[in-house]
Amino acid sequence: MQHTTQTSFLEGYGRIIAEASATGRRLTRAELESRRVLGAKAAEAGHGWRALVRGHLAASRVGRPGSGDLDSVLSAVEQAIDAFAEGYEHAQRLVVRREEAARREFIDDLLHGRGDPGQLSARSERFGLRLSRTHAVAVAEGPAPYDETDPVPREVEAGLFARFERRRILFTTKEGRMVCVAPAEQDDVLVHFAKRAHAATDGGRVAIGRPRRGAVGIGHSYEEALNALDVAHRMGFDEPLLRAADLLVFPVLARDRQALVDLVETTLGPLDQARGGPRPLIDTLIAYFDTGCTAAEAARRLSLSVRALTYRLERIHTLTCLNPNDPMHRYTLHTAVIGARLLDWPARRT
Repeated sequence: MQHTTQTSFLEGYGRIIAEASATGRRLTRAELESRRVLGAKAAEAGHGWRALVRGHLAASRVGRPGSGDLDSVLSAVEQAIDAFAEGYEHAQRLVVRREEAARREFIDDLLHGRGDPGQLSARSERFGLRLSRTHAVAVAEGPAPYDETDPVPREVEAGLFARFERRRILFTTKEGRMVCVAPAEQDDVLVHFAKRAHAATDGGRVAIGRPRRGAVGIGHSYEEALNALDVAHRMGFDEPLLRAADLLVFPVLARDRQALVDLVETTLGPLDQARGGPRPLIDTLIAYFDTGCTAAEAARRLSLSVRALTYRLERIHTLTCLNPNDPMHRYTLHTAVIGARLLDWPARRT
């Protein structure tokens, strides 16, 4: 069947070669156009170039006229195949662009949860995914935005598929970030992606969303990964790999934004009375809590003496009526400080 189908793209070829080589003339405009049209049809039908060339050469040998000299025959063959290649390449570029547009549309629909889940599942097979399975999404960001033509994503993609070529995974770029979708049981794929992305971006950060089932689940996992990156930025985390499952407390706190604003304003608002404003005292609380309430380590991070740090903690107690060394007060202060970091308070007061 394949041979018969390819033969159809040789329609008129033997006659053209025989007539042109018999007199040594060049192919006419109509003859060249007929080759371009058939070349385009061959590309659209998905036929490989190697087999098509082999078919043309075989037909040239079989249909070579006895009256034409070799140079005339070769000249006619060259013109015919060149025109055929021109049509083939032009159509192939169009096919590639259509495929890329379809792939990009599928990725957008998948990551943003648009479209009918059944249709997404049907489309997913051609892009290497089985949406009936549970998947997780990893998102990597670096110092600059990327698209799929940039060297960094191409390097990461090449390394990923060189190791996991037979896995059902999806690699793409989205809004300047690199994205990898893999079956949930293949966490090694996402970890390897994270390592390669971290190295290729000179220290970029990667977040992995929680495993989710189905097309809608992939969109949710993607959003969780994005939110994890945002939380890491706001909280000043420096870990290269973040997992949304480890950061669930932050979206819980941010879910009721007004309640969080009230907590921050009520708890930390009195620090406005401090000389120099609230920022130095908030930084003191951040360092104190980040070091497990170890005064010496917090003082070192802030380039302060322990005595100066202790004075700041006492000042916080005086202004807020909350003692950072009291377990109950500490919980309220710590939660308020986390809220301030999530809200970028006091820089962005609401």
